[in-house]
Amino acid sequence: VATVGCYERRARRFLSQCAREGLERLTAAEVSSFIARECQVGGGSSAQMLVVVVRSVLRYLHVVGLIDVPLEWAVPAAANLRSRALPRGVDSAAVGALLSVCDRRRRIGRRNYAMLVLLVRLGLRASEVATLSLEDLRWRAGEIVVHGKGGRVDTLPLPVDVGEAVASYLRSRPAPPDGCRSVFLSDTVPPRPISRHTVGVVVRRGCLRAGIPVVGPHQLRHSAATTMLEAGASLDEIGSVLRHRERRTTAIYARVDIATLRTLALPWPAVAS
Repeated sequence: VATVGCYERRARRFLSQCAREGLERLTAAEVSSFIARECQVGGGSSAQMLVVVVRSVLRYLHVVGLIDVPLEWAVPAAANLRSRALPRGVDSAAVGALLSVCDRRRRIGRRNYAMLVLLVRLGLRASEVATLSLEDLRWRAGEIVVHGKGGRVDTLPLPVDVGEAVASYLRSRPAPPDGCRSVFLSDTVPPRPISRHTVGVVVRRGCLRAGIPVVGPHQLRHSAATTMLEAGASLDEIGSVLRHRERRTTAIYARVDIATLRTLALPWPAVAS
């Protein structure tokens, strides 16, 4: 559903700007100009997604006969800068400040604290926190079931501090609607399951109250990885916790392991005076 919404927004923006006078008048120059203009607004990942969407739309329009020329070739490629950048995590002091602003004397504070701990300790995505159900918490086995991207389901160990944070919230949370098995509920009347957007709002507001730079849930996922790396975990172990499909995805964290990288650096040659 999230992917469909992401595609739809970009497709609508493209068609509203480039097909005002009819699809039959759409030109390659208009397509290229749209991409060049829109890619300046967002980051590298946003630009790559836009390119994929516009190509898909143009391919469909040509197949069904709404445009005569296959204009997908007019969409320029977007540079993949993701593999060149360092993962941007949050340092331990900032994480501690973020967690400390949750007033756990109040129900909403306990809820926000539990969500943040899941992000920081287990590296869950915002959507994975939002969709967590009561059946996913296997208390006796000390496990948590995570429903990830692409329908993937993984079982992870449930750390004691994470379990205590979630249990503390569950003991005080409002009565859920009939048939609702979601762990995290809104603080509205009547309560309802939260969305991944709510998780992002909790992180951003927490950053503002803590007086630290505003970050998103995914940067806390990076923080979980770098914390494990600093504690001596291997890249394979980090990949298992973060549930990466490919080892090269986890390999980006090798760039922030400065201590290990120093052992690989060649000594700088002495300069004769």
